[in-house]
Amino acid sequence: MRCVGSVSAGRLSILSDLPEAEVETCLALLAGEQFAVLDPGPFGGWGITDSGRSPDDEALAKQLDTSGSRHQIDDCYQRFLDLNPTLLQICSDWQMQMIGNSPTLNDHTDADYDAKVLSRLIRVDTSVQDLLTEMVASLDRFDIYRIRLSTALERTIAGSHGHVADNLDSYHMVWFQLHEDLLTTLGISRGE
Repeated sequence: MRCVGSVSAGRLSILSDLPEAEVETCLALLAGEQFAVLDPGPFGGWGITDSGRSPDDEALAKQLDTSGSRHQIDDCYQRFLDLNPTLLQICSDWQMQMIGNSPTLNDHTDADYDAKVLSRLIRVDTSVQDLLTEMVASLDRFDIYRIRLSTALERTIAGSHGHVADNLDSYHMVWFQLHEDLLTTLGISRGE
Protein backbone atom coordinates (compact mmCIF):
# COMPACT_ATOMS: atom_id res chain seq x y z
CA MET A 1 0.00 0.00 0.00
CA ARG A 2 2.84 2.33 0.80
CA CYS A 3 4.30 2.04 -2.67
CA VAL A 4 1.01 1.99 -4.58
CA GLY A 5 -1.23 4.37 -2.67
CA SER A 6 -4.93 3.68 -2.33
CA VAL A 7 -5.66 0.15 -3.52
CA SER A 8 -8.42 -2.46 -3.43
CA ALA A 9 -7.88 -5.80 -1.72
CA GLY A 10 -8.17 -7.52 -5.10
CA ARG A 11 -5.53 -5.30 -6.69
CA LEU A 12 -3.30 -5.68 -3.63
CA SER A 13 -3.63 -9.46 -4.02
CA ILE A 14 -2.34 -9.19 -7.59
CA LEU A 15 0.46 -6.81 -6.66
CA SER A 16 1.65 -8.90 -3.73
CA ASP A 17 1.06 -12.29 -5.38
CA LEU A 18 -0.92 -13.39 -2.31
CA PRO A 19 -4.39 -14.93 -2.19
CA GLU A 20 -7.11 -12.30 -1.80
CA ALA A 21 -8.46 -13.96 1.36
CA GLU A 22 -5.02 -13.68 2.97
CA VAL A 23 -4.76 -10.04 1.91
CA GLU A 24 -8.19 -9.30 3.37
CA THR A 25 -7.19 -10.94 6.68
CA CYS A 26 -4.01 -8.86 6.80
CA LEU A 27 -5.91 -5.67 5.96
CA ALA A 28 -8.40 -6.35 8.77
CA LEU A 29 -5.52 -6.81 11.23
CA LEU A 30 -3.82 -3.63 10.01
CA ALA A 31 -7.09 -1.70 10.26
CA GLY A 32 -7.56 -3.02 13.82
CA GLU A 33 -4.16 -1.57 14.73
CA GLN A 34 -5.08 1.66 12.88
CA PHE A 35 -2.16 1.09 10.51
CA ALA A 36 -4.44 0.94 7.45
CA VAL A 37 -7.76 2.50 6.57
CA LEU A 38 -10.37 1.84 3.89
CA ASP A 39 -11.62 4.87 1.95
CA PRO A 40 -14.98 3.72 0.58
CA GLY A 41 -15.25 6.51 -2.03
CA PRO A 42 -15.51 5.84 -5.77
CA PHE A 43 -11.73 6.13 -6.18
CA GLY A 44 -10.97 4.85 -2.70
CA GLY A 45 -9.30 1.77 -1.43
CA TRP A 46 -6.99 0.67 1.32
CA GLY A 47 -4.16 2.96 2.35
CA ILE A 48 -1.49 3.10 5.01
CA THR A 49 -2.12 5.57 7.84
CA ASP A 50 0.41 7.95 9.33
CA SER A 51 0.53 5.71 12.42
CA GLY A 52 1.24 2.74 10.14
CA ARG A 53 4.31 4.33 8.56
CA SER A 54 6.45 4.23 11.69
CA PRO A 55 6.19 0.47 12.35
CA ASP A 56 6.66 -0.10 8.62
CA ASP A 57 9.87 1.96 8.70
CA GLU A 58 11.06 0.00 11.74
CA ALA A 59 10.26 -3.37 10.13
CA LEU A 60 12.07 -2.41 6.92
CA ALA A 61 15.14 -1.19 8.81
CA LYS A 62 15.17 -4.39 10.87
CA GLN A 63 14.84 -6.49 7.71
CA LEU A 64 17.86 -4.73 6.17
CA ASP A 65 19.93 -5.04 9.34
CA THR A 66 18.98 -8.67 10.01
CA SER A 67 19.76 -9.73 6.45
CA GLY A 68 22.94 -7.65 6.38
CA SER A 69 21.86 -6.33 2.99
CA ARG A 70 21.72 -2.58 3.55
CA HIS A 71 24.93 -1.92 1.61
CA GLN A 72 23.92 -4.22 -1.25
CA ILE A 73 20.41 -2.75 -1.56
CA ASP A 74 21.81 0.78 -1.40
CA ASP A 75 24.35 -0.07 -4.11
CA CYS A 76 21.56 -1.50 -6.29
CA TYR A 77 19.47 1.61 -5.63
CA GLN A 78 22.32 3.87 -6.80
CA ARG A 79 22.60 1.86 -10.03
CA PHE A 80 18.81 1.97 -10.36
CA LEU A 81 19.02 5.78 -10.18
CA ASP A 82 21.47 5.70 -13.09
CA LEU A 83 18.87 3.83 -15.17
CA ASN A 84 15.95 6.03 -14.13
CA PRO A 85 16.44 8.95 -16.58
CA THR A 86 16.86 6.49 -19.44
CA LEU A 87 13.62 4.69 -18.56
CA LEU A 88 11.74 7.99 -18.24
CA GLN A 89 13.00 9.09 -21.66
CA ILE A 90 11.98 5.76 -23.19
CA CYS A 91 8.45 6.19 -21.78
CA SER A 92 8.30 9.72 -23.14
CA ASP A 93 9.56 8.59 -26.54
CA TRP A 94 7.00 5.77 -26.56
CA GLN A 95 4.17 8.23 -25.97
CA MET A 96 5.43 11.05 -28.20
CA GLN A 97 7.63 11.19 -31.28
CA MET A 98 9.19 14.09 -33.12
CA ILE A 99 7.68 14.76 -36.52
CA GLY A 100 9.91 17.42 -37.99
CA ASN A 101 10.40 19.82 -35.10
CA SER A 102 7.05 19.06 -33.47
CA PRO A 103 6.40 16.56 -30.71
CA THR A 104 3.45 14.44 -31.83
CA LEU A 105 1.42 11.81 -30.03
CA ASN A 106 2.79 8.41 -31.03
CA ASP A 107 -0.05 6.57 -32.75
CA HIS A 108 2.15 3.45 -33.07
CA THR A 109 1.73 3.24 -36.84
CA ASP A 110 5.49 3.66 -37.39
CA ALA A 111 6.72 0.14 -36.65
CA ASP A 112 10.39 1.09 -37.11
CA TYR A 113 10.12 3.90 -34.57
CA ASP A 114 8.37 1.68 -32.03
CA ALA A 115 10.91 -1.11 -32.59
CA LYS A 116 13.80 1.28 -31.80
CA VAL A 117 12.13 2.50 -28.60
CA LEU A 118 11.22 -1.06 -27.60
CA SER A 119 14.83 -2.15 -28.18
CA ARG A 120 15.97 0.51 -25.71
CA LEU A 121 13.36 -0.68 -23.19
CA ILE A 122 14.60 -4.26 -23.54
CA ARG A 123 18.17 -3.12 -22.77
CA VAL A 124 17.00 -1.23 -19.66
CA ASP A 125 14.96 -4.24 -18.60
CA THR A 126 18.04 -6.47 -18.85
CA SER A 127 19.92 -4.09 -16.56
CA VAL A 128 17.14 -3.75 -14.00
CA GLN A 129 16.52 -7.51 -14.00
CA ASP A 130 20.22 -7.97 -13.11
CA LEU A 131 19.81 -5.51 -10.23
CA LEU A 132 16.67 -7.25 -9.05
CA THR A 133 18.44 -10.62 -9.13
CA GLU A 134 21.04 -9.15 -6.77
CA MET A 135 18.37 -7.70 -4.50
CA VAL A 136 16.32 -10.91 -4.43
CA ALA A 137 19.40 -12.80 -3.23
CA SER A 138 19.06 -10.83 0.03
CA LEU A 139 15.41 -9.79 0.12
CA ASP A 140 13.18 -12.14 -1.83
CA ARG A 141 10.21 -9.75 -1.59
CA PHE A 142 11.72 -7.84 -4.54
CA ASP A 143 11.06 -10.83 -6.80
CA ILE A 144 7.53 -9.60 -7.53
CA TYR A 145 9.04 -6.66 -9.42
CA ARG A 146 11.01 -8.99 -11.70
CA ILE A 147 7.79 -10.78 -12.53
CA ARG A 148 5.69 -7.64 -12.99
CA LEU A 149 8.29 -5.85 -15.14
CA SER A 150 8.75 -8.96 -17.29
CA THR A 151 4.99 -9.28 -17.71
CA ALA A 152 4.62 -5.63 -18.76
CA LEU A 153 7.45 -6.03 -21.27
CA GLU A 154 6.03 -9.28 -22.65
CA ARG A 155 2.61 -7.66 -23.10
CA THR A 156 4.20 -4.70 -24.88
CA ILE A 157 6.11 -7.00 -27.21
CA ALA A 158 2.83 -8.82 -27.89
CA GLY A 159 1.31 -5.52 -29.05
CA SER A 160 -0.28 -3.98 -25.95
CA HIS A 161 1.03 -0.42 -26.33
CA GLY A 162 -0.40 0.69 -22.98
CA HIS A 163 1.92 -1.63 -21.10
CA VAL A 164 4.86 0.75 -21.49
CA ALA A 165 3.42 3.76 -19.71
CA ASP A 166 -0.34 4.04 -19.91
CA ASN A 167 -2.02 1.67 -17.46
CA LEU A 168 -1.83 0.42 -13.87
CA ASP A 169 0.27 -2.59 -14.88
CA SER A 170 2.53 -0.68 -17.25
CA TYR A 171 6.29 -0.96 -17.12
CA HIS A 172 6.50 2.66 -15.97
CA MET A 173 4.00 2.13 -13.14
CA VAL A 174 5.81 -0.96 -11.86
CA TRP A 175 9.12 0.92 -12.16
CA PHE A 176 7.67 3.79 -10.11
CA GLN A 177 6.49 1.37 -7.43
CA LEU A 178 9.90 -0.32 -7.33
CA HIS A 179 11.50 3.10 -6.96
CA GLU A 180 9.14 3.93 -4.10
CA ASP A 181 9.86 0.57 -2.46
CA LEU A 182 13.60 1.17 -2.64
CA LEU A 183 13.22 4.64 -1.12
CA THR A 184 11.01 3.28 1.65
CA THR A 185 13.26 0.29 2.30
CA LEU A 186 16.34 2.48 2.61
CA GLY A 187 14.52 5.16 4.65
CA ILE A 188 15.09 7.84 2.01
CA SER A 189 12.46 10.52 1.47
CA ARG A 190 11.58 11.32 -2.14
CA GLY A 191 12.85 14.87 -1.55
CA GLU A 192 16.31 13.53 -0.77
